[in-house]
Amino acid sequence: MARTGEWGVRLYLFEEDGTTKARMVLDTGTTSLTGHGTAQCSPEDPDVPEIGDELAASRAMSDLAAQLKRIAYGDLEGVRAPAAPARTRRTEPAG
Repeated sequence: MARTGEWGVRLYLFEEDGTTKARMVLDTGTTSLTGHGTAQCSPEDPDVPEIGDELAASRAMSDLAAQLKRIAYGDLEGVRAPAAPARTRRTEPAG
């Protein structure tokens, strides 16, 4: 069965006092997940904002990927789990 889908991803970057924060939001159409990442410029390193953006964004992606993987494995367990056996009700003879 052929299938095509599209998920939207938005990346938000914030920088303040040598710290870059990234927030990445994945919208699958049925659920929304948010990943977070940070990067901090060391005092001995040159201040290159693009590097902070790259590091913070990659860490947000990693966080998001880990969340998505946990959800997928949980869903997989759910579809692989055998159906629970039907419960039988024991009745005592009237008397």
